[in-house]
Amino acid sequence: MTAVTLLSLAGAALPVGPATAAVTGVAADPTPAAPKKLFTIRDQRVDESSGLAKSQKYEGIWWTVNDSGDSARVFGINASGKVKAVLEFKAPVKDVEAISVDRDGTIYIADIGDNRSTRDTIEVYTIPEPDELTDQSSVKYRRYDFAYPDGAHDAETLLVEPETRRLYFVTKVSRGKGGIYAAPEESSREGTNDLTKIAEAPSGITDGTFLPDGKQVVLRTYVDIATVAWGEKPNVVARAAAPLAQGESVAVGPTGSKSVLVGSEGQNSAVYQMPVPARKPAAQPSATPTPKPAAADTTEPKKNHNLRWIVIGAGLFALIITVVTFPPGRRERQDRQAENDRLTGQAPPTSHSRRRTPV
Repeated sequence: MTAVTLLSLAGAALPVGPATAAVTGVAADPTPAAPKKLFTIRDQRVDESSGLAKSQKYEGIWWTVNDSGDSARVFGINASGKVKAVLEFKAPVKDVEAISVDRDGTIYIADIGDNRSTRDTIEVYTIPEPDELTDQSSVKYRRYDFAYPDGAHDAETLLVEPETRRLYFVTKVSRGKGGIYAAPEESSREGTNDLTKIAEAPSGITDGTFLPDGKQVVLRTYVDIATVAWGEKPNVVARAAAPLAQGESVAVGPTGSKSVLVGSEGQNSAVYQMPVPARKPAAQPSATPTPKPAAADTTEPKKNHNLRWIVIGAGLFALIITVVTFPPGRRERQDRQAENDRLTGQAPPTSHSRRRTPV
């Protein structure tokens, strides 16, 4: 099946209720921390690990199941990869794909695989975590039947909400979008429980788990994982590449909400521990000092005396020209008048006499 990464993952609107919500994507920065190999499952009985779930009762134990073709059994594996207990129950399983454990230590085995989309119902079996971590061959179980409202679907993901223990199924498609379906708030062992589609899902989802606080879900594809904020409008807040090809499982890690385990199917499959992808804090803009207003100039502006000195200078220049040029000009006029009087025979006028016009 084509592996479709979460690079196109649209966050899932997953409210509890009948309305189908669109999934809104949030571009989140990938988490750079490198995964580390925690253990390898070397037990030949575990040849197609298709799910992981952290034990609530035993520290350092994870439960796993084989993919289709195996009988109804669950393996308890420690942090060294050794099988510490095998729990067998006599149920007619078809294609077990996922496993989960609630806060009370109830193990949920999801018989939900349907590659050809031909099943009328899917089943979930529950068994209790054992009082002792030893093999048990005939564990009592409970069975719950479920039916999709829009026909058969293939699925590999079962989510158990920690607080309410409500079940959610995420269908798997190679192209387009799958769906997220909610079981009734109280699933019944009588008859078939009708599922309700509450949101579209990204393609290629192979497993998922709630984190312990119930506020986030981690979903995975063959090649990467994504953290989904769970609420009225859950959405993808971060994602990171997983270290394994053909990735099939994801479970809460040793550090609770801070890390997850990711595994793959096949013999001698490795299990890695990696941080839960977290959104990088948004870069804060550098603080720019608020410019201070310029201090008001309370002093009287200096007077500009240039114009005044220009006027004074011009006046002095005119005065000098007048003094220098006027007297010679007056004498010249007087000389011309005297010469004219001489030629005409008129007596030169005195400075106090007034010229009379001849009759």
